[in-house]
Amino acid sequence: MKIAEIREIATNELAERIQTEVANYNQMVLNHSISPLENPAQIKKLRRTIARMKAELRQRELNK
Repeated sequence: MKIAEIREIATNELAERIQTEVANYNQMVLNHSISPLENPAQIKKLRRTIARMKAELRQRELNK
């Protein structure tokens, strides 16, 4: 997900989305430790998306 797409999401929806993505990330890491994923680069991509979302949420908090 690109930063422009993240900026369009409402703040409360962004917080919910972060929780969902973190749960998805944790499940993906657990599944990868049991049996390797076909594309382990998905983990890296998801981790970076979560970081972008958290950065945008924090930026909104500071700008209030």
